[in-house]
Amino acid sequence: MKTLLKSGNVFSEGKFHIKDVLIDGGIVSVFDSFDIEGGDIFFVDCSDLIIIPGLVDVHVHLREPGFLYKETIKTGTQAAAAGGYTTVCPMPNLNPPPDSMENLRIELNAIAKDAVINVIPFGTITKGQKGGGDLSDMEDMAPYVAGFSDDGKGVQKEEKMLEAMTKAKKLGRIISAHCEDESLLNGGYIHDGEYAKAHGHRGICSESEWGQVKRDIELVRKTGCKYHVCHVSAKETVDIIRSAKKDGLDVSCETGPHYLTLTDMDLKEEGRFKMNPPLRSAEDQKALIEGIKDGTIEIIATDHAPHSAEEKSKGLEKSAMGIVGLETAFPVLYTKLVKPGIISLEKLIELMSVNPARRFGFDCGIETGKPANLTVIDLNEEFVIDSGKFLSKGRATPFDGMKVSGKVKMTFAKGELVYKSEN
Repeated sequence: MKTLLKSGNVFSEGKFHIKDVLIDGGIVSVFDSFDIEGGDIFFVDCSDLIIIPGLVDVHVHLREPGFLYKETIKTGTQAAAAGGYTTVCPMPNLNPPPDSMENLRIELNAIAKDAVINVIPFGTITKGQKGGGDLSDMEDMAPYVAGFSDDGKGVQKEEKMLEAMTKAKKLGRIISAHCEDESLLNGGYIHDGEYAKAHGHRGICSESEWGQVKRDIELVRKTGCKYHVCHVSAKETVDIIRSAKKDGLDVSCETGPHYLTLTDMDLKEEGRFKMNPPLRSAEDQKALIEGIKDGTIEIIATDHAPHSAEEKSKGLEKSAMGIVGLETAFPVLYTKLVKPGIISLEKLIELMSVNPARRFGFDCGIETGKPANLTVIDLNEEFVIDSGKFLSKGRATPFDGMKVSGKVKMTFAKGELVYKSEN
């Protein structure tokens, strides 16, 4: 059946235009006005709605294979669709980790069987995703992955990262780096800042992040590798990446919704506020916002990391690291950044859709002839975030109970209606 999205405010080529969007056979056609002349057409009045390219998240955890009690390909992609995402890239901390075609094929088969949106996985950098030892079978996996990452564990040895970058450069693939110097962690589990000192918690210093970023930038300078920094949280990291870009290096980075909207002083003694890297200071948050404004940070990714209720029930010290984010990212950022005028709606769409697609080489955009990957949103609809209604198996979010605007009404992936709001 054809679907006609009538009179929507359509985001295309950086601007909004009132258009009709026809979805037929998985392909988009855009019209100034499309007259319905009979036929089998599903009609949707979008006159009070925006229609945007489907959101793209280049950093999620879908937990399959190996940890299906936390999340599955099916539940994770259903959650993504509910959040307006049409493409996600799952990280490789799985069991078995995708460090060879044999192991990657297990994940690819699960994706083919159960994914409701586009899923392009990462392969590991190292065998067993141990951050050291031998490199993974990068050449074999290169055609099937978004890039290579050991997310969850930084590559500790400089010579190993140099070897990985040299190989990735040869293959024309991106290294997406979790930057964390384990020698500087000292048992920390939240930011080494004001909250940690006031409440007797062990802190994680910012240098554990920016130190490896600084090291890696010099390796990019040597190798010319395409390099992406995961979940930037520290002001020093922003400065280092800004300088690298000025030098013309092929470097990009992402930050998360929680780092842009919360600080360590928003922490509560609950596992739903624990993630890695941790929520940092107001100064760090200010630097991140300046980074997205000036283009230093061009991507927002959720680092959606579901865990069981038991794993997240042990407070700040003992709960597992990670929060969920696919179903809350757009409304939280629209409410906290766009409505107050910190950034424009156009900028938010670029950060969440256009830029990640461009950087990682995915198709994106609402144009005649393109695949129908798009999201319909009611910016005026207010609701309260209720983790009990999530489609994800994960429930741990610091945004639970927050009143937000920007309700995803429909998500289409490859022309299929993969999510429709109940109201």
